[in-house]
Amino acid sequence: MRYLPKSPADRATMLHEIGVAAIDDLFATVPAEYRLGHDLNIPRQLGESEIIDYFKHAAALNATGYSSFLGAGAYRHYRPVIIDSLVQRGEFLTSYTPYQAEITQGTLQAIFEFQTMICELTGMDIANASMYDGSTGAAEAVMMAVRITGRDGVIVARSVHPEYREVMQTYAQHQGHSAGEIGFGEDGRVDLAALDAAVTEQTACVLVQSPNFFGIVEDIPAIAEIAHKKGALLVVSIAEAVSLGIVRPPVEADIVSLEAQSFGVALSYGGPYCGVIAAKEKYVRQMPGRLVGETKDKQGRRGFVLTLSTREQHIRREKATSNICTNQALVALMTTIFLTVYGKEGIRELALQNLAKANYAAETLGGTAETRLLFKRTPRFHEFVLETEESVESVSSRLLEKKIIGGLPLAKWYPELGNASLWCATELTTREQIDQVASVLANSPVAATSRA
Repeated sequence: MRYLPKSPADRATMLHEIGVAAIDDLFATVPAEYRLGHDLNIPRQLGESEIIDYFKHAAALNATGYSSFLGAGAYRHYRPVIIDSLVQRGEFLTSYTPYQAEITQGTLQAIFEFQTMICELTGMDIANASMYDGSTGAAEAVMMAVRITGRDGVIVARSVHPEYREVMQTYAQHQGHSAGEIGFGEDGRVDLAALDAAVTEQTACVLVQSPNFFGIVEDIPAIAEIAHKKGALLVVSIAEAVSLGIVRPPVEADIVSLEAQSFGVALSYGGPYCGVIAAKEKYVRQMPGRLVGETKDKQGRRGFVLTLSTREQHIRREKATSNICTNQALVALMTTIFLTVYGKEGIRELALQNLAKANYAAETLGGTAETRLLFKRTPRFHEFVLETEESVESVSSRLLEKKIIGGLPLAKWYPELGNASLWCATELTTREQIDQVASVLANSPVAATSRA
């Protein structure tokens, strides 16, 4: 059985064995005012058929008939059905860390193929398969750069995903490293002059994102030149993996942190996702997580093994690079299957579709009297920023009435942008949905007041 319920008699026997009269006695050390009361107003238990009906109803309220223009690090792409068919096979679904190579060749080969594909996409020499998501991947990449350079200064672009920056700051403050931020210019890109002034001989690395949080493609060669001339490393974070189908990979970077959720991993209300670190081969000893390599057995047959694992459970704690240790192989397998199904040309076509949809959406939604497209002269992928005369909250409320989930409000992180919101269009976004948004925006109460 998956679950082992205990009868009242079983519980009484267990309590007697440990020498207490009731379960509440186990919590006697917790002051009474902080204990949870018994009157929790919990509804009655449901039968299996009732539970299924409940979740069908809840799913209909949450998703059915809605169109969504949210992105910001969690992207809605089509997932080929073969992905779930394969990852739900018992030999993959129940597999844990492949310590014993002789009985885990399938999992090891899948990780090896995953690493190979990530290297081809990013232009890096090596890749791992053990980050939790893009945010922890970016933070671990920064810590990796600190170890490599022996410096403790970190410069982070404000155009990096705000939540990625928050995770990185948490890592930095408890590691004793200083982290400063650099702003963006009127084009939405990193302010190169300010970056040049900020990088010093104490800077371990510069962290940027491309496409950045606003969907804009950064000038990676120029940023790399500024970082490298002072001996700092360049870490490039990529939150939207599909962009690599058409955007030039950041080959000038020293370390690339990638969120591969778009490659066949469901949104799933926020996780689990698929974080990756790829880097130049000379930095392999400082990579967190694990790497799988190819070898041959005594008979000369091709095989796969854990080549490098630098987490603290495997080596002396003081030599470990990270305590990142959860096996992400199942999620990495989803990505591997997705990339295999699409292939090189398929990924490029997918990226072109996303680019075309977003371009139409940006021009349609950002070219009215009620809205303005920000950073419109800068290359972007499938996200863009709209500024509206009407408050973002009001716009979102009116869109929800039409079963449309609008853009992400940016005031929390970028108050200087005014009534700005971040919008995303993928291959699943239709022209009809975009036109419907345009119709709602055109009926803005602000515009009606102006016309009156």
